[in-house]
Amino acid sequence: MKNLALFFLALLAFVACSQEQKSPFSYRGLAFTLSTSQFVDSMQARGFAVDSAASDSGRTVVLASPKEKYRVLVAFHDQQLQAIQENYSLSTNDSTRRMWQQLRDGLEKELGAWPDCPMLKDDHKIANFDATDGIISVILENTYRPTLSVRYTPKKPEK
Repeated sequence: MKNLALFFLALLAFVACSQEQKSPFSYRGLAFTLSTSQFVDSMQARGFAVDSAASDSGRTVVLASPKEKYRVLVAFHDQQLQAIQENYSLSTNDSTRRMWQQLRDGLEKELGAWPDCPMLKDDHKIANFDATDGIISVILENTYRPTLSVRYTPKKPEK
């Protein structure tokens, strides 16, 4: 009887530990449930600074760091994060294509999911990943000037 009780408790502990915990949608470890000011403070603690010339105090904040190849654009409404976009600064079409593939492969591995790719041309590629509470899009546009961005957009709660 004692062994049966121990087995039952061990089984309960195993089931409780093995259940997947649903974490909130986040941007590089920062949850979208943070207020805009908390998010900006957290990014500043990571070495980013607010680019006041590029920011719109009522809707967007642009953050930059000399250590990173990208700038972060934060869109918000009433202190609630709406979307976050990384804009990469690269010099050639080849470098943006290579970076797009690296970002896509990294997200595929991290999320354990295949992306939906509505556009896969040489100079215009989009990969959309469905990540629990949001969508992560890796977008390559090489028309006249190479542009690469990664957009994090939370899903709207269904009513």
